[in-house]
Amino acid sequence: GPGRGFLTAFLAERAGLIHAVELDPDVLPSLRAAVGDRDNVRIHEGDALRFDYSGLDPAPNRLAANLPYNIASPLVLRLLEEVETLRTLRFMVQLEVARRMAAERGSKDYAAYAVLAQLLARVRILHKVPPTVFDPPPRVHSAVVEMVRSEPPDDYRGIKRLVLGAFRSRRKRLINNLPEPARVGAPRVLESLGYGPNARAEELAPEDFTALYVALSWAL
Repeated sequence: GPGRGFLTAFLAERAGLIHAVELDPDVLPSLRAAVGDRDNVRIHEGDALRFDYSGLDPAPNRLAANLPYNIASPLVLRLLEEVETLRTLRFMVQLEVARRMAAERGSKDYAAYAVLAQLLARVRILHKVPPTVFDPPPRVHSAVVEMVRSEPPDDYRGIKRLVLGAFRSRRKRLINNLPEPARVGAPRVLESLGYGPNARAEELAPEDFTALYVALSWAL
Protein backbone atom coordinates (compact mmCIF):
# COMPACT_ATOMS: atom_id res chain seq x y z
CA GLY A 1 0.00 0.00 0.00
CA PRO A 2 2.36 2.81 -1.12
CA GLY A 3 -0.56 5.25 -1.33
CA ARG A 4 0.56 8.63 -2.63
CA GLY A 5 4.20 7.68 -2.44
CA PHE A 6 5.61 9.61 0.53
CA LEU A 7 7.29 6.59 2.14
CA THR A 8 8.13 5.12 -1.27
CA ALA A 9 9.98 8.28 -2.32
CA PHE A 10 11.91 8.24 0.97
CA LEU A 11 12.87 4.59 0.50
CA ALA A 12 13.81 5.11 -3.15
CA GLU A 13 16.68 7.34 -2.02
CA ARG A 14 18.10 4.44 -0.03
CA ALA A 15 17.05 1.15 -1.67
CA GLY A 16 18.42 -0.54 -4.76
CA LEU A 17 14.98 -1.41 -6.14
CA ILE A 18 11.44 -1.11 -4.80
CA HIS A 19 8.34 -3.09 -5.74
CA ALA A 20 5.26 -1.03 -4.83
CA VAL A 21 1.87 -2.80 -4.89
CA GLU A 22 -1.15 -0.48 -4.92
CA LEU A 23 -4.84 -1.34 -5.34
CA ASP A 24 -6.56 2.05 -5.07
CA PRO A 25 -6.93 3.65 -8.55
CA ASP A 26 -7.63 7.03 -6.96
CA VAL A 27 -4.08 7.35 -5.59
CA LEU A 28 -2.18 5.80 -8.50
CA PRO A 29 -1.80 9.15 -10.34
CA SER A 30 -0.25 10.74 -7.23
CA LEU A 31 1.98 7.70 -6.73
CA ARG A 32 3.22 7.85 -10.31
CA ALA A 33 3.81 11.58 -10.01
CA ALA A 34 5.88 11.03 -6.86
CA VAL A 35 8.05 8.09 -7.95
CA GLY A 36 7.06 7.10 -11.48
CA ASP A 37 10.18 8.63 -13.02
CA ARG A 38 12.55 6.73 -10.74
CA ASP A 39 14.42 3.84 -12.34
CA ASN A 40 14.49 1.89 -9.08
CA VAL A 41 10.73 1.91 -8.40
CA ARG A 42 8.35 -0.53 -10.06
CA ILE A 43 4.66 0.12 -9.51
CA HIS A 44 2.34 -2.90 -9.61
CA GLU A 45 -1.42 -2.43 -9.71
CA GLY A 46 -3.22 -5.08 -7.69
CA ASP A 47 -4.48 -6.41 -4.38
CA ALA A 48 -1.57 -7.17 -2.05
CA LEU A 49 -3.50 -10.09 -0.55
CA ARG A 50 -3.86 -11.79 -3.93
CA PHE A 51 -0.78 -10.51 -5.70
CA ASP A 52 1.56 -13.09 -7.29
CA TYR A 53 4.83 -12.28 -5.54
CA SER A 54 6.59 -15.19 -7.22
CA GLY A 55 6.63 -13.17 -10.43
CA LEU A 56 8.68 -10.29 -9.00
CA ASP A 57 12.13 -9.98 -10.51
CA PRO A 58 14.37 -9.45 -8.71
CA ALA A 59 12.72 -11.15 -5.77
CA PRO A 60 12.24 -8.87 -2.74
CA ASN A 61 14.37 -9.39 0.35
CA ARG A 62 12.86 -6.74 2.65
CA LEU A 63 9.44 -5.33 3.38
CA ALA A 64 9.02 -1.74 4.53
CA ALA A 65 5.45 -0.50 4.63
CA ASN A 66 2.62 1.31 6.32
CA LEU A 67 0.24 -1.60 5.92
CA PRO A 68 -3.50 -1.15 5.45
CA TYR A 69 -4.76 -2.02 8.93
CA ASN A 70 -7.69 -4.09 7.65
CA ILE A 71 -5.48 -6.59 5.79
CA ALA A 72 -2.26 -6.46 7.79
CA SER A 73 -2.60 -9.75 9.68
CA PRO A 74 -3.41 -12.07 6.76
CA LEU A 75 -0.98 -10.26 4.46
CA VAL A 76 2.00 -10.54 6.79
CA LEU A 77 1.38 -14.23 7.44
CA ARG A 78 1.03 -14.88 3.72
CA LEU A 79 4.32 -13.10 3.02
CA LEU A 80 6.07 -15.11 5.73
CA GLU A 81 4.66 -18.37 4.40
CA GLU A 82 5.08 -17.80 0.67
CA VAL A 83 7.80 -15.23 -0.06
CA GLU A 84 10.86 -16.99 1.29
CA THR A 85 13.27 -14.39 -0.08
CA LEU A 86 11.94 -11.83 2.41
CA ARG A 87 14.46 -11.82 5.24
CA THR A 88 13.34 -8.74 7.18
CA LEU A 89 9.90 -7.17 7.50
CA ARG A 90 9.38 -3.77 9.13
CA PHE A 91 5.94 -2.25 9.01
CA MET A 92 3.43 -0.14 10.89
CA VAL A 93 0.11 -1.56 12.00
CA GLN A 94 -2.55 -0.91 14.60
CA LEU A 95 -1.09 -1.41 18.09
CA GLU A 96 -3.68 -4.07 18.89
CA VAL A 97 -2.57 -6.08 15.85
CA ALA A 98 1.10 -5.62 16.72
CA ARG A 99 0.48 -7.00 20.20
CA ARG A 100 -1.21 -10.09 18.76
CA MET A 101 1.78 -10.68 16.50
CA ALA A 102 4.39 -10.34 19.24
CA ALA A 103 2.36 -11.84 22.10
CA GLU A 104 4.07 -14.09 24.62
CA ARG A 105 2.56 -17.37 25.73
CA GLY A 106 0.09 -17.06 28.56
CA SER A 107 -0.91 -13.51 27.66
CA LYS A 108 -4.42 -12.55 26.60
CA ASP A 109 -3.20 -11.68 23.08
CA TYR A 110 -1.43 -15.01 22.56
CA ALA A 111 -3.27 -17.11 20.01
CA ALA A 112 -2.70 -19.15 16.86
CA TYR A 113 -1.52 -16.13 14.87
CA ALA A 114 1.33 -15.36 17.29
CA VAL A 115 2.43 -19.00 17.27
CA LEU A 116 2.52 -19.20 13.48
CA ALA A 117 4.28 -15.87 13.01
CA GLN A 118 6.86 -16.71 15.66
CA LEU A 119 7.53 -20.11 14.12
CA LEU A 120 8.60 -18.29 10.97
CA ALA A 121 10.29 -15.17 12.36
CA ARG A 122 11.63 -13.38 15.41
CA VAL A 123 8.96 -10.81 16.15
CA ARG A 124 9.24 -7.64 18.22
CA ILE A 125 7.53 -4.29 18.57
CA LEU A 126 10.12 -1.57 17.87
CA HIS A 127 8.09 1.38 19.11
CA LYS A 128 4.57 2.69 19.54
CA VAL A 129 3.16 5.50 17.41
CA PRO A 130 0.53 7.86 18.90
CA PRO A 131 -2.43 9.13 16.85
CA THR A 132 -1.17 12.71 17.15
CA VAL A 133 1.56 12.17 14.54
CA PHE A 134 -1.07 11.62 11.83
CA ASP A 135 -3.22 14.18 10.05
CA PRO A 136 -6.06 13.58 10.52
CA PRO A 137 -5.36 11.56 13.68
CA PRO A 138 -6.90 8.06 13.73
CA ARG A 139 -8.85 6.72 16.67
CA VAL A 140 -6.29 3.99 17.35
CA HIS A 141 -2.67 3.80 18.39
CA SER A 142 -0.16 2.25 16.02
CA ALA A 143 3.16 0.42 16.33
CA VAL A 144 6.17 -0.43 14.20
CA VAL A 145 6.85 -4.17 14.09
CA GLU A 146 10.02 -5.94 13.03
CA MET A 147 10.10 -9.55 11.87
CA VAL A 148 13.39 -11.27 11.06
CA ARG A 149 12.86 -14.56 9.26
CA SER A 150 14.07 -17.70 10.97
CA GLU A 151 14.45 -21.21 9.60
CA PRO A 152 10.94 -22.67 9.29
CA PRO A 153 10.21 -25.99 10.97
CA ASP A 154 9.89 -29.10 8.85
CA ASP A 155 6.30 -29.69 7.71
CA TYR A 156 5.13 -26.21 8.68
CA ARG A 157 1.78 -26.88 7.00
CA GLY A 158 1.13 -29.82 9.29
CA ILE A 159 2.14 -27.81 12.34
CA LYS A 160 -0.17 -25.01 11.21
CA ARG A 161 -3.12 -27.41 11.13
CA LEU A 162 -2.25 -28.54 14.65
CA VAL A 163 -1.96 -24.96 15.94
CA LEU A 164 -5.24 -23.82 14.40
CA GLY A 165 -7.01 -26.82 15.88
CA ALA A 166 -5.38 -26.39 19.28
CA PHE A 167 -6.73 -22.84 19.60
CA ARG A 168 -10.15 -23.67 18.21
CA SER A 169 -11.67 -23.53 21.69
CA ARG A 170 -9.47 -21.71 24.19
CA ARG A 171 -11.45 -22.87 27.21
CA LYS A 172 -10.88 -26.52 26.44
CA ARG A 173 -7.83 -28.51 27.40
CA LEU A 174 -5.40 -28.77 24.52
CA ILE A 175 -5.87 -32.53 24.45
CA ASN A 176 -9.60 -32.13 23.84
CA ASN A 177 -8.87 -30.00 20.76
CA LEU A 178 -6.78 -32.75 19.18
CA PRO A 179 -8.08 -35.42 16.80
CA GLU A 180 -9.26 -38.51 18.66
CA PRO A 181 -6.30 -40.77 17.68
CA ALA A 182 -3.79 -38.23 19.04
CA ARG A 183 -5.40 -37.88 22.45
CA VAL A 184 -4.03 -41.16 23.78
CA GLY A 185 -0.37 -40.23 23.41
CA ALA A 186 -0.73 -36.51 24.05
CA PRO A 187 -0.44 -36.59 27.89
CA ARG A 188 2.92 -38.33 27.68
CA VAL A 189 4.23 -35.84 25.13
CA LEU A 190 2.98 -32.86 27.14
CA GLU A 191 4.64 -34.25 30.25
CA SER A 192 7.95 -34.55 28.39
CA LEU A 193 7.63 -30.86 27.51
CA GLY A 194 6.96 -29.89 31.12
CA TYR A 195 3.17 -29.56 30.98
CA GLY A 196 0.35 -31.37 32.71
CA PRO A 197 -2.54 -33.15 30.96
CA ASN A 198 -4.83 -30.17 31.59
CA ALA A 199 -2.63 -27.70 29.72
CA ARG A 200 -4.33 -25.28 27.34
CA ALA A 201 -2.97 -24.15 24.01
CA GLU A 202 -2.05 -20.67 25.22
CA GLU A 203 0.41 -22.17 27.73
CA LEU A 204 2.65 -23.71 25.07
CA ALA A 205 5.52 -21.84 23.41
CA PRO A 206 5.71 -21.92 19.59
CA GLU A 207 8.53 -24.46 19.60
CA ASP A 208 6.47 -26.74 21.85
CA PHE A 209 3.87 -27.06 19.10
CA THR A 210 6.62 -28.24 16.76
CA ALA A 211 7.69 -30.88 19.28
CA LEU A 212 4.07 -31.92 19.84
CA TYR A 213 3.52 -32.29 16.10
CA VAL A 214 6.68 -34.34 15.60
CA ALA A 215 5.64 -36.73 18.36
CA LEU A 216 2.00 -37.07 17.27
CA SER A 217 2.15 -36.54 13.50
CA TRP A 218 1.19 -40.16 12.91
CA ALA A 219 -2.19 -39.48 14.54
CA LEU A 220 -2.91 -35.97 13.26
